[in-house]
Order: sequence, then C-alpha cells, then structure tokens
Amino acid sequence: MQILRWGLIGAGDIAQKRIAPALRDLSNCDLAAVSRARAELAESFAKEFSARKWYANWQDLISDDEIEAVYIATPVSLHAAQTVAAAEAGKHVLCEKPMAMNVAECEQMIEVCRKNNVKLGIAYYRRFYPAIKCIKQIIEAGEIGKVVFAQINAFEFFNPSFDNSRHWLIEKEKSGGGPMMDFGCHRLEVLTNLFGAVRRIESIVANVAFEREVEDTAAALLQFEPGICATLTVTHAAVEPQDTLDVFGTTGSIHVAVLNQGEIKIKTKSGERTESYLPAPNVHQPLIEDFVEAVLTNREPQVSGEIGKTVALIEEKIYEKGCRIH
Repeated sequence: MQILRWGLIGAGDIAQKRIAPALRDLSNCDLAAVSRARAELAESFAKEFSARKWYANWQDLISDDEIEAVYIATPVSLHAAQTVAAAEAGKHVLCEKPMAMNVAECEQMIEVCRKNNVKLGIAYYRRFYPAIKCIKQIIEAGEIGKVVFAQINAFEFFNPSFDNSRHWLIEKEKSGGGPMMDFGCHRLEVLTNLFGAVRRIESIVANVAFEREVEDTAAALLQFEPGICATLTVTHAAVEPQDTLDVFGTTGSIHVAVLNQGEIKIKTKSGERTESYLPAPNVHQPLIEDFVEAVLTNREPQVSGEIGKTVALIEEKIYEKGCRIH
C-alpha cells in the first residue's frame, strides 16, 4: 500500500479534534511530524497522536525530507506564506479554510503549487457531506422544478476573552474578517457547489452587538449564472444557533434544519418525505481521504485551490460592497 507521510502545521482545536486523528488513523497516512510554536506543547501533541517528530518552528518541519505533504491548520494570515514555502520544498498542501486573506494570495498559492508540481487542496469538507450530494441530485433530477431561491443561516455566538486561544478569529490582521470569513466561507462553497458561478452580489457587513475589529454580523444576497437567487446570513451575536439550508423551486422545496445533522425534508407535487444523511463522524476524514487519493493517483483534489479562490473572490466582493457609506 502506498502511504503519504504528513506534517501537521498548527495544533489548535480543530487539529486536535479532527485533523490529527484522521492523519493518525487512515491506513494510507503517516503522521510523521507536527509543529507548534510552544515546543513543550508540540511534544505532548505529537506523542498524543503518535507522531515521531515535533518542531517549534514550522520552517523546520517543511525542511524535513521525510515529509511529503503538509496540512496547514494555522491562522489565515499564515496560509499563503506557509503554502508557498511548502510547495517550494516539494510538499503537497492541504490548507484550512478560508484559503487566504485575499484573492491575490490565493493566486500566488495556486501558481507556486502548479510551478512545483504539487497538489493544493482546501478544507471545505462540506463538499463531502452525503446530504449535500443528495440535495444536488434532487435539484439536477428536477424534483422541485426550477430552483428559484435558496437561503442559509449560520449563527454561532462567539465573544471570546482576550486570553482565549481562538481570539485571533476576531483580530482582522490574522483572520481577515469575522463570521463571513470564518464559517460563512463554508456556506459560500456549498452554494457555489449547488448552483455554480455567481454573477451578482449585494451585502451588509455590520457590528450590531460587539465593538471589534471585524464584523459580528453580515448578510449577502447572491445571484448565480442560471438566475437563481440566494441569501447567506451569518452572525457571532445571536444566542440561538442556526445551521440551516432551504431551497425553493417552482414545484417543490428542500429544507435542512441543521446541515451538520443531515436530515432533509423534501416537498414535491407527490407529497412530503424526510431522508437522513449523517456526515462522517470525523467530518475532515473524507476530505483528507480524497486529497491522499489525489496525490497517490496524480489527479486534482475535489476541493482544489481554484475552488478556494472562487470563495475568496465572493468574500472580497461581500466585504467591498458591504462597507459603510460615509
């Protein structure tokens, strides 16, 4: 069996809960090394997940000749520099979302990976949700007629103290933006996966409840090339969590109350039914499995750098159009 030897750059919450376990447990993966700025924590993390090596400096991990691919799980502001360095060292790169701080960085990442003949993937793991695949099939089969409108709400209350390890998510120089960057990007990937290219964008980006460097609430109105309209609303400020997806067509509709749970209600001329498509227990694992297969068989990952760039372009337009008029 071919095995891909990995280095993990970054050891935060998601890395610990999902990424490291997948890299450790998949039969065609070998988690060879991890890097974390605090050396003593890098060592304990490596031992917890059976990695043989640990580094305080991510550049040292990239210089390790044993490593063939890196998973970048650091703040967004570091993604471009780390991807470029890894690609120039001949490593394949699977990078956390959002891909980068702006479209220019995305283009740089894509070009350097192409030039060095390494694969580049972005961690939009909802691409592999069975519920999303089912919804796409229902739409393509014409079960709900012509799609007219879609709506997503993504609400997560988030007001971290300064000493919280996730505080960087509301520091603009590190995160690039608030909830629209953090988890809105996932929903933008879902919408483009379902409906294709965006041709028109309007937006509101606001601080409703919190005074901070980034928005706490944002809403985008999108029109896709086939004419379909959609709204995406995100917030850090509402106490009630939301993870919805609703799609309305000329003869029916699709409703998902909690996308991460995968229960779908379908309404058509024939009646109403409910189907359940649970995501994988470790939602990152199918993404990593696809990336490993892409490397080992020399094909493009299903979630490529181009997809990451497409999402980044939409995000840029949302922030640009949502700016306050003075």
